[in-house]
Amino acid sequence: MNPADLTTFLDTLVRNQVKLSTMIWGPPGIGKSSIVAQVAAAHKLDCIDLRLSQLAPTDLRGLPVAENGRSHWYPPEFLPSAGTGVLFLDEINMAPPTMQGMAQQLILDRKVGSYTVPEGWFIWAAGNREEDRAAVFDMPAPLANRFLHIEVSPDFDNFKAYALARKLHEHIVAFLSFRPALLHRSDALQPAWPSPRSWEMASQLHTIDLDVAAAVGAPTASEFNAFVGLYSHLPDLERIMAGQGDGISFPEEPSVRYAATVGLTARAADAQAAYHALRWLTRVAASEWVQLCAADMFKMMRAKGQWSKLKKIIGQDAQLRGWFAEHQRLLEEPAATGEVAFFR
Repeated sequence: MNPADLTTFLDTLVRNQVKLSTMIWGPPGIGKSSIVAQVAAAHKLDCIDLRLSQLAPTDLRGLPVAENGRSHWYPPEFLPSAGTGVLFLDEINMAPPTMQGMAQQLILDRKVGSYTVPEGWFIWAAGNREEDRAAVFDMPAPLANRFLHIEVSPDFDNFKAYALARKLHEHIVAFLSFRPALLHRSDALQPAWPSPRSWEMASQLHTIDLDVAAAVGAPTASEFNAFVGLYSHLPDLERIMAGQGDGISFPEEPSVRYAATVGLTARAADAQAAYHALRWLTRVAASEWVQLCAADMFKMMRAKGQWSKLKKIIGQDAQLRGWFAEHQRLLEEPAATGEVAFFR
């Protein structure tokens, strides 16, 4: 399952009020906790992010207080007492077995000690896998059997849509379009390595001219810096988007082609600029490059409220209208899944 699929799955649980406890598995840095927070916010639900690995059993069960000769357990203030929301047990399998046992009662019975989870709350959890080299404990079979289990993997198309919408640095998006295998590559020998989360940090560093090695590691940063050096070979994208692309040829080097197509998408401010970019591409580039640019460009124009205007302009250009008639799927409205938020 990719991050967009996870968003759709959790959204469907909420819309149908299915309160089955759900466990989200996946490598670090791909946006599991951010997606949970995003879905909760989209439905105007509170979200309590509880890190069980940082708690002791008494923190969850509460403290015993003597009243009238009997002990009463006072639940902690961080557990919900009313309303609606998501109780998110993050890093659940990093908690020691005693804490996981305490969580088992919360997940199975929706209560622990004298505390009961309010009816309007969902219980979701997340954790890394053993192969991610995270410091995790085995999840007891009785606890595992009380969850739905969803495994999430990084996906470049999801990340690209997010990165363009959030205006991550153009160089980052272009580089990963050329080298999508480096979107997520954990490295046990390096403290820093590439992931969707670390690429977002790298974008901030690169924007202020700092080395991205601190975020994605030296080997990946070396490849990225070499790629950025190719930007001097880009065609004049501003001239192209101003409708002055006649005589400008498409680059020969594949990496520069990726940079050019991403650059056109990232820099197109409105429907007119997008039209000129696509019109130029259909004249100078093979169809796969036009499709690559158009798919992203159309998403951007929809996000900017320029989609209807762009369709109208394309419809007035016989050549461009004919090209897109052969690629009709690009003009279809995408499923309304919402923007996937990453990387907390």
